[in-house]
Amino acid sequence: MVSWNTFHKLGKPTVHFGLSANNLNETASSHISVTYPTSLTYNNHVLLTGLSPDTTYFYLPAHLADSHSSVPYNFTTSRVAGDKTPFSVAVVVDLGTMGARGLTTSAGTGVKPQNILKPGETNTIESLAKYQNDFDFIWHPGDIAYADYWLKEEIQGFLPNTTIEEGHTVYEAILNDYYDQMMAVTATKPYMVGPGNHEATCDNGGTTDKVHNITYTADICLVGQTNFTGYKNHFRMPSDISGGTGNFWYSFDSGMVHFVQLDTETDLGHGFIGNDEVGGSEGLDADPVNATMDAQTKWLDADLAAVDRAKTPWVIVAGHRPWYLSHANASGTICWSCKDVFEPLFLKHGVDLVLSGHSHVYERQAPINNNVYDSAELDNPTAPWYITNGAAGHYDGLDALETPRKNYSRFGLDTSNATYGWSKLTFHNCTHMSHDFVASNNGSVLDTATLFKNRNCSTGKITNPKSSTASI
Repeated sequence: MVSWNTFHKLGKPTVHFGLSANNLNETASSHISVTYPTSLTYNNHVLLTGLSPDTTYFYLPAHLADSHSSVPYNFTTSRVAGDKTPFSVAVVVDLGTMGARGLTTSAGTGVKPQNILKPGETNTIESLAKYQNDFDFIWHPGDIAYADYWLKEEIQGFLPNTTIEEGHTVYEAILNDYYDQMMAVTATKPYMVGPGNHEATCDNGGTTDKVHNITYTADICLVGQTNFTGYKNHFRMPSDISGGTGNFWYSFDSGMVHFVQLDTETDLGHGFIGNDEVGGSEGLDADPVNATMDAQTKWLDADLAAVDRAKTPWVIVAGHRPWYLSHANASGTICWSCKDVFEPLFLKHGVDLVLSGHSHVYERQAPINNNVYDSAELDNPTAPWYITNGAAGHYDGLDALETPRKNYSRFGLDTSNATYGWSKLTFHNCTHMSHDFVASNNGSVLDTATLFKNRNCSTGKITNPKSSTASI
């Protein structure tokens, strides 16, 4: 799928592509050129079919090719399921716009000085662009651009040239800033996304102007800036071929890995109200995205049951919100209902790694089963390994971990360290995978760990699991 924005509607979005930059001899088209109230652009989506795996293609949207002024972009397709060639993936969560409308060398009132960038400091988007040859694709499980911070930035005096009355335009401008900045990576690397709370509405669930004693709610948001509208329009994830729902939950295979993206914001089912839904804790008033009762967990159960571990021995799941974390504000951060609906299925189907963000910290935990860490640690555990990395960086920076951290915590970075970064997952073979925390400012690895699973590589089944656990 090739997606791009234009300032006008395209009657028939078309992409020319081929195996050489000088010979774009294939063409794909669609009729998907969509917009929404308040949007400054149209979102165009074209599916390319008949592609070979692990192959580099060159491409160019037709309206750019007609101008004779653009150089073709290129991308490499994913590895076929069952390919055991080692590869790496970049994971970022809670990544916002950089520069004049986002994270930069200055900030408004109320932002901790250690959370702003130092002059000349490489930010996370720049770091991803610099090291993009080191990974196959980017996975971003929620909180994309932080356009809903426009109101906070206005109140804190960070945006002196616009007003709150112009907020609907500022919101869209921040989104477009982010898309333009990320193009340095996403024009070449596939960009897989999931929903976070900052995609739901324009106001971040309520913002207070303490100087003027005004509390804003979702009522300030115009049609088009509520209910995940921009997120639904801008992206096209592979839910249609995996049986999922929109850009909210889906799965895909690449090489020796089955990847699963979940929605922790809505559609939890089982009597739970999602945090972002009407009546949820965030005050974002979003609607469920699937009308079927318990649709997401029924899909997840079936999806995980269908995994061929002989082809894709590794199963990696991501959702925006964590339920294991040493956060100083646990009551406002931990998603206990997510734990109740998702964790039993992770344990049932032997999920290897669970990734999250939401809290703007980095914490690598031990493998955990129902609040109890697996004493095997990373040496053939039976419980899923949990990692939270919400430290990619956005307007007002990082949060704090609690002291002391939980007994399942193995490494942590927070506002006291003030280091932005991203995760790099490397799948070495069917038995070993590693996770690195890469510091955006200099590319150094500040934390690394390797998970071992004692598998029979021909069947994918675990042998001699170390199932002992330690009590809390």
